[in-house]
Amino acid sequence: MRKTLFLVCLCLAMGAQAQKKEGGISNKMLSEMQKEQKLTAGDKALMNAIAANAIDDLATNHQNAGALDTHFSIETKKQSITNQQQSGRCWMFSGMNVLRGDYLLRTDSVQVEFSQAYLFFYDQLEKANLMLQGCIDTGSKPIDDQRVQFFFHHPVSDGGTFCGVADLAEKYGLVPREAMPESFASDNTSKARQLISSKLREFGLQLREMVQKGKKAASIEKAKTRMLCQVYHMLQYTIGEPPQKFTYTFRSTKGNAVGEAREFTPQTFYKEVVGRQLNGTFIMVMNDPRRPYYKTYEVELDRHTYDGHNWKYVNLPMDDIEEMAIATLRAGHKLYSSYDVGKQLDRKRGYCDTENFDYGSLFGTTFGMNKAERIETFDSGSTHAMTLCAVDLDKKGRAVKWKVENSWGADWGQKGCLIMSNRWFREYMFRLVVPNEYVPEKVMKAWQTQPVMVMPEDPLFLPDE
Repeated sequence: MRKTLFLVCLCLAMGAQAQKKEGGISNKMLSEMQKEQKLTAGDKALMNAIAANAIDDLATNHQNAGALDTHFSIETKKQSITNQQQSGRCWMFSGMNVLRGDYLLRTDSVQVEFSQAYLFFYDQLEKANLMLQGCIDTGSKPIDDQRVQFFFHHPVSDGGTFCGVADLAEKYGLVPREAMPESFASDNTSKARQLISSKLREFGLQLREMVQKGKKAASIEKAKTRMLCQVYHMLQYTIGEPPQKFTYTFRSTKGNAVGEAREFTPQTFYKEVVGRQLNGTFIMVMNDPRRPYYKTYEVELDRHTYDGHNWKYVNLPMDDIEEMAIATLRAGHKLYSSYDVGKQLDRKRGYCDTENFDYGSLFGTTFGMNKAERIETFDSGSTHAMTLCAVDLDKKGRAVKWKVENSWGADWGQKGCLIMSNRWFREYMFRLVVPNEYVPEKVMKAWQTQPVMVMPEDPLFLPDE
């Protein structure tokens, strides 16, 4: 009995000691917080309003809510707006918008819309192989090693960048939307991705065990191939079987047939509509104020195919990025670009501006971090890719506002597009893909230098979704 009483007292004492640990919220601190809350009648009215309404509705800056100027002094040719539905494939939609925009520019009036489902099938298959091969390559390392954890954390994902479009399209070709339409699972990717990821984790453990038991490389490769057969089977059921050949008739922007129906393979169709190798014809740039400018950075292990290209960027000031963007748009080319699209986004008007919402006044505080501070604290980063298609310049040739083709459907925003003020563009734009012919010599020299390798866990190198 005494022993039991002693143990109870000891536990109570230890619990009391634990409650006194420095750094927790003490009763004194809580009391001070409560005393600070001297609510006026206005505060109570705000509490009631915020409890019953959306924050953005209450924080809307009505001085900035007037009619939008939709004129743009430089605008590329209009094309149909796409819809990624409930998927994270914005990088693919944006990249394909660039490719079909170039085709429309080259043919003047003939347009095409690519099958995202086709390339997504191979994107997921390639990412599965990348994960399994990564498990083989790191098989001798402990399971809690950072690189091992990288492969098991997200075996496959929807996200990516333009270099994924380049690697995949060059390897597997392209097909028109009619040849492989979207499925429910390609439009709504979460469940299939979850199941495939679970299977890949199971397979990854098996491959690690084979490595650790010293199995021969040929035996491990054979096992990996069997595993990929299962993944292919799951993709086939959820996305569909990719066509090996198809018949297609090109049409004008008015919907009229152009020429006769022709038979294509994905590779011959790619040759017809793209007509060139993509890799080596562009550079990717970023604006990251945390790092030195005119330096090139490569993201270790972040690529779409095991035998493809890591994501690689030149870090540049926004002035240089704007200059290249304007030059490319002036020549009629659309550009792959990515943003932190959720910041200060007026969804009703399809407009991004730093003054759309006054959250500070609503909550009686300020939100004062600059771009570098937002990046390093994971408060901001590249979240969504869109296709830069227009810019409006003032009399001195400086950008006033920009327009992008979005992939949220034609009924959203400005007929499927989004308008951005230049002050918002400079704060929340992160990545741009620029054709080589519009890259200044100074920037190209930086691109050709030995890149600094950075970790994929860096807040700015998360994939566009």
